[in-house]
Amino acid sequence: EGMGKGAFETLRAVPGNLFDQPEYSGAPILIAGDNFGCGSSREHAAWALGDLGIRVVIAPSYSDIFSGNAVKNGILPVVLPQAAIDRLMDVAATDPIHVDLDTQTVTTPFQDRFTFEIDPFRKMCLLNGLDEISLTEKSADAIAAHEAKIAGTQPWLQPRAQ
Repeated sequence: EGMGKGAFETLRAVPGNLFDQPEYSGAPILIAGDNFGCGSSREHAAWALGDLGIRVVIAPSYSDIFSGNAVKNGILPVVLPQAAIDRLMDVAATDPIHVDLDTQTVTTPFQDRFTFEIDPFRKMCLLNGLDEISLTEKSADAIAAHEAKIAGTQPWLQPRAQ
């Protein structure tokens, strides 16, 4: 919490930036440029976006590390071609856009419809609010059963009794 104040710090220093305009305050969708998240190899970038209330980032491309961190923090990284990004930026200046993860679509009030791809595992995690810890917890019984099984068949993997 509190990371949002550092998000886009250099851009926010410019008078009249979008982040200071009340109509965009708390907007859950960020439309961005190419290679978004480049240089943001730490999870702090995703934490900062989440702290701003951003749930979806739409861009032509992302850095791999940022994309993974975004999903782990409940943020959907949507990849669309530059022409779609340009159209969405035009529309979003005055009208809302809608992102539907179930149907993997981004739509506008003007009948624009853009489809996007997402890894099925990432989609499942986002739709169900799962992260690595909650996924591990869901498998606790299977993990315990596996550990019990290998304790008898591979004792060299077990810690030595003190």
